[in-house]
Amino acid sequence: MLSFTTDNIALPVFSQARVRAWIRAVAADYGKKVGDITYIFCDDERILAVNRQFLQHDYYTDVITFDYSQGETLSGDIFISLDTVRTNAEQAGTSFDEELLRIIIHGVLHLTGQGDKTPETKAVMTGKEERALARWHSLL
Repeated sequence: MLSFTTDNIALPVFSQARVRAWIRAVAADYGKKVGDITYIFCDDERILAVNRQFLQHDYYTDVITFDYSQGETLSGDIFISLDTVRTNAEQAGTSFDEELLRIIIHGVLHLTGQGDKTPETKAVMTGKEERALARWHSLL
């Protein structure tokens, strides 16, 4: 089940049904199926607390993915800071909605096994995000 929840922040406005269908389609592109994935939309302070508590990182970030996947079934908790998504959108010169979609699918790509810790893997991740966003726009 794909669910969307919040932690001390308002839920962003988007078509949950459309996003669920898109996530399932992208997962299928990688030979995976969607299990239990929970998106937790939060603010910068909450994601900083999660980063410190679970990853021992003392910095803000846009997304943190906890992977509970088994075999071909994707499962996990994906924390997304809407504050950082907004800042990233401004810096990238894109809309908040587009950046939010990028980060939503970024978490799913982590669940498929894609990393982004090196410049090379980050470039591969960005390419996969772009392909997923193109699929989103083709579903209009």
